[in-house]
Amino acid sequence: MNFDLSDDQRMLVDTVASFVKKQSPVTRLRGLREDAVGWQPAVWQQLGELGLLGVMFPETVGGMGGSFVDAALIIEQLGTTLVPEPVIPALVAGSAIMAAGSAEQQRRWVAPMIEGKSVLTLAHSEAATRFAADGVGVATRAVKAGAGWRLDGDKRWVLAGHAADALVVSAQTDAGLALFVVPRDAKGVEFQVVKTMDGAHAAMVGLRGVEVGADALLGEPGAAAQAALEQALDGGAAATCAEGYGIMRTALWMTVEYLRTREQFGVKIGTFQALQHRAVDMFVECELGKSMMLLAALTVSEGAAAPARQSAVSAAKVQLAQSGRYVTQQAIQLHGGIGVTDEHDIGLYFKRMHVLATLFGDEEFHLGRFARLPSFTEGVSAS
Repeated sequence: MNFDLSDDQRMLVDTVASFVKKQSPVTRLRGLREDAVGWQPAVWQQLGELGLLGVMFPETVGGMGGSFVDAALIIEQLGTTLVPEPVIPALVAGSAIMAAGSAEQQRRWVAPMIEGKSVLTLAHSEAATRFAADGVGVATRAVKAGAGWRLDGDKRWVLAGHAADALVVSAQTDAGLALFVVPRDAKGVEFQVVKTMDGAHAAMVGLRGVEVGADALLGEPGAAAQAALEQALDGGAAATCAEGYGIMRTALWMTVEYLRTREQFGVKIGTFQALQHRAVDMFVECELGKSMMLLAALTVSEGAAAPARQSAVSAAKVQLAQSGRYVTQQAIQLHGGIGVTDEHDIGLYFKRMHVLATLFGDEEFHLGRFARLPSFTEGVSAS
């Protein structure tokens, strides 16, 4: 399998790396932690104008017709400076619309997002869903109401839900699980803004008799909607692995630079062999995370069948949780006392990494899913 980047991909990476360095250093994130929105619409529009929001979407909706791997390369660079704009939530919601919606729905909702003129997000998680995309635990109900639908239920920890222009909502119908696009200003939509541990914003969303038209339904309820949701969530999980790798290698670089400059007992602490060994262990974990991330991104990009996609994504997500935890914890410890203060950036990377390890399925969930896949259980005796 060839992991080398093409010339176009190298140019893409260089463009994003230059953008985040100039337009979104970590200091910008610090200034937005107490902001009511948590990101800047002007920067979101810049991402759209550069084509970074549409790289994985087809040209029919204004995208660049690239691949998920291209999107992963972008997200990896965004992770290096903790860019706060809700790129992953928007890509997940956009993917769900592309997979389940009609051509008209795709143009209506995805095209403005690609241009940076609107924000989309997915509202699926509930108290009993436990990351699953099969509809189990989804208590939100959608019933026919005249020519349209009426939705009632509660969604938890909707990423960027407090300021998104529209939500892709999962709900149970008499025909099975269904996906609906609900404008944030629809009557009956309630928001409670909450914060995640990394300082980002999310929302607890209440749907109180929300009425939408027939054109809000994406495709048909049942197996097709569930497949679209599963595909979108796996894409989100793979995207967190890409951002996580960007964080890991940045944390490693910051730590190595600190070891090279910090003096103890009159010498640079980077000359201590024990600390060199720990830095090497961090490098190994970064490489493990990178390899698993690339495999997951390639599998998603190639449109692999569900079992193969789930296997690669779950393996990458487990590796992210383990490697990300190790690298960021070691980074803090090797920085010493300054590493546990809010003034030092390493703590921000640590917090974001722990959020990423939970998004779209934590380590326990993905270990369980991997263990249930036919590729893992085949040939294992029930006795």
